[in-house]
Amino acid sequence: MRALLAAIGFLTRLPLPASVFEGTDTRSAQLAWYPVVGLLIGGLLWVLAWLLHGVTPVLGSALLLVGWVALTGGLHLDGLADSADAWVGGLGDRERTLAIMKDPRSGPMGVAAVVLVLLLKFAALASLPHPNAALWLAPLLGRAALTGAFMTTPYVRSGGMGSALVTAPPAACVAGLLFALVVTVAAGWHGLLALMVGLVMFAGWRWIGMRRLGGMTGDTCGALTELMEAAVLVALALDA
Repeated sequence: MRALLAAIGFLTRLPLPASVFEGTDTRSAQLAWYPVVGLLIGGLLWVLAWLLHGVTPVLGSALLLVGWVALTGGLHLDGLADSADAWVGGLGDRERTLAIMKDPRSGPMGVAAVVLVLLLKFAALASLPHPNAALWLAPLLGRAALTGAFMTTPYVRSGGMGSALVTAPPAACVAGLLFALVVTVAAGWHGLLALMVGLVMFAGWRWIGMRRLGGMTGDTCGALTELMEAAVLVALALDA
């Protein structure tokens, strides 16, 4: 249970004692719980959407997106911004890309990427009836993608934030991914559509990362989560 609490503490801003992060095994074992935390985030968003049911779609979607960012602390938006800056400024060079990604400052491409992804999320939310299955499918697949990434893609940043997750127990991670698969398929056609879009997004993200960096970093993982969520929301909004 400590690994689950550590995963909640890392991926959300829900108040938890600092003691849940103690121990190397706890830090690595939390990766298997990421899909569960994604579903938890989605459940809280679904409740918020239900509470906002009587609000106009535009205002309700804006408040829902604000709640989404507040709940996660914008954790993955930072990775999206850093990845966008690095990919454009890196000019195809691996070392230059990694160096830019390490810079805490955000350039124009990073700001543009964050604005565009949030705009896509807002437009998709405004196009969907509230509450909707997309609210828990998007964060579920966004966090399951992180588990899948660490199981299939080399981590190239030594000593980075995600370095402790490289040694996560494979069997537990597979169980976490199977949990995400079962929950997603149980959502019917919307779940299958979200799964197909998510797999395409993951494959494209991995191919680009392997080609430029030979793997992934914590920042590119953050970008993966944000892009996965946006892609799922847009796909389900187009199908609505």
